[in-house]
Amino acid sequence: MLNRRRLLQSMAALAGCALLPPSFAFADQAWSPSSEDEHFLDDLERTACHFFWEQGSPNSGQVLDRARNNLNGRRDSRHMASIASTGFGLTALCIAHHRGYLHRSQVVERVRTTLNWHLNKMPEVHGFFFHFTDIESGERWPGVELSSIDTSILMCGVLTAKAYFGDAVISSLAQQLYERIDWPWMLNGGPTLSMGWKPGLGFLSSRWNHYCELMMIYLLAIGSPTHPISPDTWNNFTRPVIHYKGFEYISGDDPLFTHQYSQAWYDFRNRRDPYANYFDNSVIATRAHKAFCLSYPQWYSNDYWGISASDSIRGYTGWGGPPPIGDIDGSVVPCAPAGSLPFLPAQCLSVLRAMRSRWGKQAWGRYGFVDAFHPAANWYDPDVIGIDQGISVVMAENLRSGLVWDAFMRNPESTRAMKLVGFHGPGLG
Repeated sequence: MLNRRRLLQSMAALAGCALLPPSFAFADQAWSPSSEDEHFLDDLERTACHFFWEQGSPNSGQVLDRARNNLNGRRDSRHMASIASTGFGLTALCIAHHRGYLHRSQVVERVRTTLNWHLNKMPEVHGFFFHFTDIESGERWPGVELSSIDTSILMCGVLTAKAYFGDAVISSLAQQLYERIDWPWMLNGGPTLSMGWKPGLGFLSSRWNHYCELMMIYLLAIGSPTHPISPDTWNNFTRPVIHYKGFEYISGDDPLFTHQYSQAWYDFRNRRDPYANYFDNSVIATRAHKAFCLSYPQWYSNDYWGISASDSIRGYTGWGGPPPIGDIDGSVVPCAPAGSLPFLPAQCLSVLRAMRSRWGKQAWGRYGFVDAFHPAANWYDPDVIGIDQGISVVMAENLRSGLVWDAFMRNPESTRAMKLVGFHGPGLG
């Protein structure tokens, strides 16, 4: 799979920094789940947790980037692990224990193995990890970068496990992994963080300089107890505003996942910085995305919508909108509405349940939905992708219980960073 961020690097960074109105209408505010909703969410979470358990290495704790959706418990023969998939996997293990899918003893053993291996055996540079690696050896996959975003996703999983389990061994290993990261190094002398670094070539020219999934990187770096960057860097990325069919919200020309990833762990509900309430911003982004999909009535409807960076008939694609991104062809990507479950619960659940009801025999397997499908073209992706299963299971659990938000925000570095950059709201003063 291509580097998701690399697909987007060619898109022009949008200029300008705007202040949004102080409040937004919160859609689905009065939503409450039906028994059918709960049953569906439990199926979605259980199947995703199966992926992270079965497609993870018992020796290294790394998780495969992708796997076939019909393996019946066997591990896929491919060897490419994703550091981001592993971060989502650590979070999914917390959910698996909470929901009773796995016993605490086996989960704790896997988490300890994962953290110890990444601290003491996994190749790293200044505490950062390579995007893709061999699942058993940890060796860098040919040509890939040392990744600031994927290391950050791993750290979010590491810190979630630390707070959730309250296990002394896990806590020690997790804190060492976090404190080892040299965040100022990734600035490379600039006002914003670099997207990565390659041996022999140095830092990538692309930087995290406009609003997207970057919030977790800056908050982790600002909150670091050992190698922090200045809180002022929070003001150095632009916050361009999208205007679409009456919707107004902060966004770059990026797929929907950029409004979901940081909010899988950081709890922005009822909190705002000097620029926006980012939770409400993602509510609007999701509503706009649904409206965008429905503007193609030849393909999409209330029972079939949602596109984000994913597999396609032509290979991995960074598509979405608004505005239109990529060669949109009528494919649907289940993790797009699944990753927005806390933002538009009723509407996202409705479309997910409808898609499973109609196309479940072709589009649903051992690990839940396939990564993408296009019924009109009779194409159903044979694979699932770890990061897409990850955002789906984490946001489903956050909708149901707030478990991941509650655990992650118990790390003092999380709230400290939010305070330092000017957030106000519950628990922040």
